[in-house]
Amino acid sequence: MGARRQGRILAFQSLFRYDLSQAPLSELLDFSWYNAERHENPSEGATAFAGLLIAGTLERLDKIDRSIANQLENWDFSRLARVDCAILRMSVYCLLYQHDIPASVTIDEAIQIAKEFGSEDSYKFINGVLDAIAKKKAPDTAHG
Repeated sequence: MGARRQGRILAFQSLFRYDLSQAPLSELLDFSWYNAERHENPSEGATAFAGLLIAGTLERLDKIDRSIANQLENWDFSRLARVDCAILRMSVYCLLYQHDIPASVTIDEAIQIAKEFGSEDSYKFINGVLDAIAKKKAPDTAHG
């Protein structure tokens, strides 16, 4: 598994943990919760990328949550499955602030994580929300 994929999974898991416990950033970034016996140890590149995603997402959480909520038709943000919410938050951060990562890569990675960790239809829902956000963002990037 590549460092960025592993980093995204670590970030998603940390953001899920944050949603459950409001753990402080320092705890989320030390990855002491990671069970190395059950998984391969994350590479330094993976933990660095995960740290960037986690810190960036939490720093801009209000704007990210508003971006997600604006795409929810007939659905309340508070009713989002926590797994879906964590994947969406991390991915919306990437779409809005990680300009070196193509939107298609962010969306594809989110879909793959949703297929592995989410419910049967999570990936379809996540794809729809992220695609809508990416399309709204696209004109902004043309103007610098």
